[in-house]
Amino acid sequence: ARFDRSSLRQVIYAGAPISRADQCRALEVRGPVIVQYLGLGVVSGNMTVLRAAGHLAAGGALLGSCGTARTGMEVLVLDDNCQPVGPGEQGEICTRGPAVFAGYWNNPEANAQAFRGGWFHTGDLGTMDARGFVTVTGRSSDMYISGGSNVYPREIEEALRRLPDIAEAVVFGIPDAQWGEAGVAVLVPREAGLTLDRDAVLAHLQPLLARYKWPRHIEFWASLPTSAYGKLVKKDIRAHFLQRQQELPAAAPLQAAPKA
Repeated sequence: ARFDRSSLRQVIYAGAPISRADQCRALEVRGPVIVQYLGLGVVSGNMTVLRAAGHLAAGGALLGSCGTARTGMEVLVLDDNCQPVGPGEQGEICTRGPAVFAGYWNNPEANAQAFRGGWFHTGDLGTMDARGFVTVTGRSSDMYISGGSNVYPREIEEALRRLPDIAEAVVFGIPDAQWGEAGVAVLVPREAGLTLDRDAVLAHLQPLLARYKWPRHIEFWASLPTSAYGKLVKKDIRAHFLQRQQELPAAAPLQAAPKA
């Protein structure tokens, strides 16, 4: 090995959901020392933690999860009526405890919206299993409705990143005259000069996702814009497509991907 990592005990990662593929790669390179936090600016520290041992538990079954509530915090996944959803059901990730901020300054409307039912509502969508392990499935603001069906980009991005030739994937909805909103996928090949095509991507998605979740527009970029923190700036990518929306082909019904 190029470096001696024998003294390395923990590498904490946070800031945005990470794909299972990247988690596996980090375990291969760094070993069982990575620790995941889920938090946000108005919750000091974090809400949940997936400890190093959790990354290896049950043969890696917890990869993709962001762990359980940290000491002193409560975390639940709630429905629109502020009631807990069942194990594995999607809802909004909510938290309460001493790390949550006191509220927005002089903004009672925002506080009423954020602190409903005695819980702080994060805006993150997710699930919780029977053991309390939380998995983020996306942001409520990222969801789009195509042909009357709710589509959650995080699920599609995770499926796209399982394609070995894809390094990065971002999915979002844009207005569409026929479907209400149509999905767009922007993909970055793992290697410069690598040739990918739409049919190969759809063939990859066919066994993984229902057809209504498939992106109707697919483009390949050399790189994606990121913030100073290294997060993908999805709003800028979406704005780019909105500016050139008239140039995009009509979002036709999706047919089964051609067989290789």
